[in-house]
Amino acid sequence: MTEILNRSDISCMQLFIDELVRQSSEIGMQVSTKKSKEMFVGWTLKDPPPSVTLSGETVKRVATFRLLGIHVSNDLKWAQHIQAISAKDAARLYFLKQQKRAGDGTDDLLCFYCSVIRPVLEYAYPVWHSSLTVALSRALESIQKRAMNIIFPDMDYKLSLIAARIDTLEERQEVLTKRFFRRAIMPESSCLHYLLPDKRDSDILNKFRCPKIFQPLTVNTEI
Repeated sequence: MTEILNRSDISCMQLFIDELVRQSSEIGMQVSTKKSKEMFVGWTLKDPPPSVTLSGETVKRVATFRLLGIHVSNDLKWAQHIQAISAKDAARLYFLKQQKRAGDGTDDLLCFYCSVIRPVLEYAYPVWHSSLTVALSRALESIQKRAMNIIFPDMDYKLSLIAARIDTLEERQEVLTKRFFRRAIMPESSCLHYLLPDKRDSDILNKFRCPKIFQPLTVNTEI
């Protein structure tokens, strides 16, 4: 449940929650207080509204929240998420080392990396990939570098990628993100298509060598 507030607005979230609880009760469902969290996204309130309650219990107010496997921060930055998935994959690299010590071949090691380790690094990448800082991108790439160093200990990173016939994570995620956009958002039948801005006039597009198809979005960061 989301509420958008200006600095001078009064929150109505408690009313929304009470209505949600009422409707849920009517159909025999119970909303869990322990699984519910409250988070302010964006600017910091000097005088935040009182914490909301759910069925008489106070809902915990948090700065980060794990939603469907993605760690969302109230500043909309991804350091927490990258740290979490890097730690998860660092543990999986141990099993890759064990496979190497057991004498598994290169093909088996690459199969383990591509099917067990890399998917963790790419989970829900269209959500966060384009918002990563250079430091976070490097932290993510370092996991793949460590894996390639285990599989090809006598090669540098670039040569190991050529030998493995795989791309860097940054290159791969850029390609996959564009493919996701074309398949899941561009078609007019998509439920997300309405989020796209208007297309630019074809006469304008014909005047540029590398034109941008959509009108640029204007963003106001001050309220």
